[in-house]
Amino acid sequence: MKTILSGVQATGKMHIGNYLGAMKPWVDWQNQGRAFFFIPDLHTLNVRPDAETLRGNIYDTVAWLLAVGIDPRKSTIFVQSRVPAHAELCWILQNYVTMGELNRMTQYKDKSSKRGADGQVVALYTYPVLMAADILLYSADIVPVGEDQKQHVELTRDIATRMNNIYGDCFVVPEPALPQVGARVMSLTTPTIKMSKSDANQNGNIMLADEPKVITKKIKRAVTDSGSTIELSDDKPAIANLLQVYAGFSDMSVPEVANKYAGVGYGTFKTELAELVVEQISQLQMDYEVIRQDKKRLDDVIEEGSQRAAGIAQKKLNGIKQKIGLT
Repeated sequence: MKTILSGVQATGKMHIGNYLGAMKPWVDWQNQGRAFFFIPDLHTLNVRPDAETLRGNIYDTVAWLLAVGIDPRKSTIFVQSRVPAHAELCWILQNYVTMGELNRMTQYKDKSSKRGADGQVVALYTYPVLMAADILLYSADIVPVGEDQKQHVELTRDIATRMNNIYGDCFVVPEPALPQVGARVMSLTTPTIKMSKSDANQNGNIMLADEPKVITKKIKRAVTDSGSTIELSDDKPAIANLLQVYAGFSDMSVPEVANKYAGVGYGTFKTELAELVVEQISQLQMDYEVIRQDKKRLDDVIEEGSQRAAGIAQKKLNGIKQKIGLT
């Protein structure tokens, strides 16, 4: 049986990029093996969130996972900071990765350049090493990720292979798995950049908590390319992005959506896209509101999942410490 592991940060409200690129595909993954889905709150500290906001965001994120269909009877849902082995293995792994390798991480370059000198915290730089610990502790065979995280999984593979070569059989070498649709949902206003919660122009994002009229307004105001009809073309990034969104919510392939709307005007396509997105998100919102109000249920899911994860992770960590001579 394959082991699947992935995580979604509790850095704020969820947008459709988080849903289509991560959470929705996880519902299928949990039926294909032993699944672990977690909230990497230690990673979130690199933006220095307010304590109460972070606590609330963790509950929000777990509630969204349950609302989209992650079943704690099938999957282990846990909070990273509740499992001390993550931080300890991260320190160990830092001795088996070079600064040159971390310097090549494009996410660090992108985020540090946006945050300026004060935002270039060490934890942001070593983020990929903690991510490697997250993956390797559970002997994950498959790591579903978005396009922007694939490089981090490749570094994890390098670290695992390096330690296996030195000490023998330490780690399973994981494989990244990108979703067929939604691996990189772009901004509705600037389709050359990824949809992001931190985008100053919030009209570029569709949040899972947005009201129907807000979703409709954002989609109808989404930028388009030259011309007036739907075509799947490399020189039409804005339309390609909207086709990705439609495909993600309809469970059609992008070419199927393009064929369906071939020759149709932008206005008609946007109207029908808005109707589709509103219909599906409205149901998610209703489920989320019920779950979010049940704090005991959320606490039980977090506690049970974190205890289960901690037992597995500590056993793995103990084995690694023995192999490298720490015990």
